[in-house]
Amino acid sequence: MPKEMDRSAPPASTSGAAGDIKLPGWKPEQVKKAVQSLLKFVGQQKEKANVLFDEDEVFFLQLALKKMPMQPRKDKPVPLPLPHPLYTPDGQELCLFVKDTRDGQGGKEIKQKLSKLEKNGGVAKVIGTTKLRTKYESHEAKRKLCKSYDLFLADDRILPSLPALIGKSFFKKKKQPIPIDLRGSNWVAEIRKACACTYLFKSSGTSVNIKVGRSSFSQQQLTENVLASLRAAAEHIPKKWSNIQGVFLKTADSAALPLYQTLPDQPQKIQA
Repeated sequence: MPKEMDRSAPPASTSGAAGDIKLPGWKPEQVKKAVQSLLKFVGQQKEKANVLFDEDEVFFLQLALKKMPMQPRKDKPVPLPLPHPLYTPDGQELCLFVKDTRDGQGGKEIKQKLSKLEKNGGVAKVIGTTKLRTKYESHEAKRKLCKSYDLFLADDRILPSLPALIGKSFFKKKKQPIPIDLRGSNWVAEIRKACACTYLFKSSGTSVNIKVGRSSFSQQQLTENVLASLRAAAEHIPKKWSNIQGVFLKTADSAALPLYQTLPDQPQKIQA
């Protein structure tokens, strides 16, 4: 059960109003209605299952694009600041993937440095690339690792090699490692900065899914996170707002509730 998080004092970079949403016919009240409906749905599901203590349900913002981005998939995510973070170093279990030295002792060196920080900088587990290749070689070991931690961070120098080492489970569960810079000295700031954002993973498809909150959030917190994520994500989508055909909100087990929908662009006629 995650610890209670302090989600007050939103960072200045998330400021903005619903009027900043540049979609024709956008209705801000649809967000509040969808959030309310999903919170009610999650509560009913837990009552049916008679669950007293359970993990939070994650809320996803889903964007349907009019045209497929003409770009290859990128494993380095785009950070989107949130007024109410999904993670805190004190509230979740964090796992850090690090670059190994030639003798395979890179993980131990990082652990020693983290041990000098308060609460190890918030990191519960450090795994070097050598151990990823050996101890977590099987699909079952990778799947268990993916399930064991709330958030995965990685030294940005090893990010290109991680997809082959961690397998498909991380990508299916939307738990791809978040890159941080370990070349500097202020690791705590890097970890906290990574936890303060949600992430846009660019793909070559027309559907984009972004984590925007948890079922333990209040209706206002979820609404503010949805709006902040949508504003920030639009800046990183090819053709920005004009390429968004639909906006939806959902949990892993719910239907996608529409926040905005528009008709596809009409194909252009070729002049004879």
